[in-house]
Amino acid sequence: MLVNMNDVLRPAKKGKYAVGLFNAVNLELARGIINAAECSRSPVIMGTAEVLLPYGPLEEVSYYLLPMAKKASVPVVVHLDHGLTYETCIKALELGFSSIMYDCSTDSYEDNVRKVKEMADIAHSYGATIEGELGHVGDNEGSAEGSSHLEDPSKFFTDPKLAKDFVEKTGVDALAIAVGNAHGAYKLPPKLDFERIRTIAKTVDVPLVLHGGSGLTDDDFRQAIKDGISKVNIFTDINVAAVEAEFKKFTDMNKGIIDLIPAAVEAIKQETLKKMKLFGSDNKADFSGTGGLSQANIEEITKLVAAEVAKYMNK
Repeated sequence: MLVNMNDVLRPAKKGKYAVGLFNAVNLELARGIINAAECSRSPVIMGTAEVLLPYGPLEEVSYYLLPMAKKASVPVVVHLDHGLTYETCIKALELGFSSIMYDCSTDSYEDNVRKVKEMADIAHSYGATIEGELGHVGDNEGSAEGSSHLEDPSKFFTDPKLAKDFVEKTGVDALAIAVGNAHGAYKLPPKLDFERIRTIAKTVDVPLVLHGGSGLTDDDFRQAIKDGISKVNIFTDINVAAVEAEFKKFTDMNKGIIDLIPAAVEAIKQETLKKMKLFGSDNKADFSGTGGLSQANIEEITKLVAAEVAKYMNK
C-alpha cells in the first residue's frame, strides 16, 4: 500500500528501529526491494534521487514505482531523495510521489529554512511528507549520489543547537543529519559521532535520517538506530550486489539480458533483506501507519462491508 513517511517513521521512532530507503532506478531494483519487504513483512521507502535521474527519468520511474507501491501488501513510501531544485520536487508531487526531500543544505541557513518551509507547505497540501537536511552529507569518491567531496566533513556536521529551530521553522517531517556519514562506498571506516546523534534526537521531535548507509558496519547501524536514527538510506550495497550477481551469471556470449534479470532481482532482494533485519524493521509492516492492518486485511474488510451493505439494501 502506498503511504507517506509519517506512516512508517513515526512508529519506527517510537519502536526504536529504522526503515530503509532503497533507490530503485530500474524495474529490477524495484522488484528486489518490494520482494524483500513483502518477504520480511517490513515497511519500506523506495524511490530515486535527482542525481540518479539520468539513469531513470522521474516520470518513467513513476510508471512502475507507484503501481508497485499501491499493489504491495506492506506499507511502501515512494520518495524523491535529494531533490535539488524546486521544479523537480514539484514534478515528483504532481506525479504522485508520497514523499520528497528538498535538499538545500549547501545554501545559507536562512535560505535553507525559507526554501524548505515553502516546499513543506506545498508537499503537505498534496498529502505528502518532506525531509530536510541540516549540515551537509558529503560524498565518497565515485559515489553515484553526488559529487561534493569534503576535505573536512566535520566542518559540515549538523549543529544540534540549530536542529530544533530548523525543524520548528520549516515543518519538516524528517531531518537528515551529518554526523560523519557520506554517500557511496567508504575507502576508510567512517567514524560516526554517536553523541551528536543522541543530542539531536533529544532536541527534535521528528525522525532522524542517516544518509550514506552503504559501507557502515552492523555495529554502526545498531548504535545509530539505538541513539535515534529512524531512517537509513541505502543504494551502493544493492547496486553492487546486482552487478556482482550478473557477472557470475554471465559466463558466455550466448547469455542474454533475460538470463541476468532473475539473478539481479534475487541479489537485490537478499541484500535488502539483510538490511531490513539489521535495521529491525522486519515484521513491523502490520504496525506501521495502517492501524495494524495489512493490505490483505483491508481488502478483506472492504469486501465484508460491501457484502453487508448489499444485504441491507436487498432487504
